[in-house]
Amino acid sequence: MKSISLIQFLIEERRAGRINAELSLLIEVVARACKRIAVATNKGALGGVLGEAGTGNIQGEAQKKLDVISNEILLEANAWGGQLAACASEEMEDPQPIPDMYPKGHHLLLFDPLDGSSNIDVNISVGTIFSILRCPDGVAEPKAEHFLQPGTTQLAAGYVVYGPATVMVLTFGHGTHEFTLDREVGSFILSRRDIRIPEETAEFAINMSNQRHWEAPMQRYIGELLAGKDGPRGKDFNMRWVASMVADVHRIITRGGVFFYPLDAKIKSKGGKLRLMYEANPMAFIIEQAGGAATTGREAIMGLQPTGLHQRVPVFLGSKKEVEVATHYHVEADAAV
Repeated sequence: MKSISLIQFLIEERRAGRINAELSLLIEVVARACKRIAVATNKGALGGVLGEAGTGNIQGEAQKKLDVISNEILLEANAWGGQLAACASEEMEDPQPIPDMYPKGHHLLLFDPLDGSSNIDVNISVGTIFSILRCPDGVAEPKAEHFLQPGTTQLAAGYVVYGPATVMVLTFGHGTHEFTLDREVGSFILSRRDIRIPEETAEFAINMSNQRHWEAPMQRYIGELLAGKDGPRGKDFNMRWVASMVADVHRIITRGGVFFYPLDAKIKSKGGKLRLMYEANPMAFIIEQAGGAATTGREAIMGLQPTGLHQRVPVFLGSKKEVEVATHYHVEADAAV
């Protein structure tokens, strides 16, 4: 069977009228930047990229050296191509305008340059997450408010996981597709088209150390999973937790499962742990296009109207039936109050 490169796939999508030339080129630029990040992560200690950068990001979190390097690679790669009106990064407080010396395009790019970076030093898979929106008509200099569009308006979303293989998972709203980097030729090659996540699963991912802080419906749901065959669910469940969202989501994309980062007493004042614009929305788009579901535990993630560039939300995503059960328990508990 003839292999299909990412560039060939993008040309096919253009010919089918699903994307335009500008969006196609933007994906190519992001893919090239991610190949550079893959090289940096693969060097590990030999590249002098491990450890703390000695700085903090807008979230108040300590930055790793590779966080900063990855952010710079993506900013630099996207500055001059002419496809973007502006971009926004989880690592920066405000959007980055396109320098005046370069042409501007009609798209907005949001990205988490290195998700799971706390795992870098122990050689566990990390990744890049990105989301692409259309710049509102008539806006010459986009500000933060122009990025605050619901997830349903995303034109494209994807992630790249830097693991034993470098893999990109991508959607334009017409299915979810996987590309694997062939290091010998330097190209992303289509490895799975139209991925489907099983509706049922017996595998869940959650940070159990937060259990005592969870709300009652989450305690109930996980309690039932842990009770296994002898409990109300009537089957045994396995738990997996990498603590790198791209790695946990990629496992779900590969073999099904559910991922939860629920609201808990520690993070309630912040609204949740994960960022709506940089993590929840793009992952929800990818998962839903693969036949899964994504909610906050109470409502669809992509239906939310964002209120801030760095807004946080709870995240439930993966195999549809389990997401529906966990969400039902929360809605039911709210109705009983």
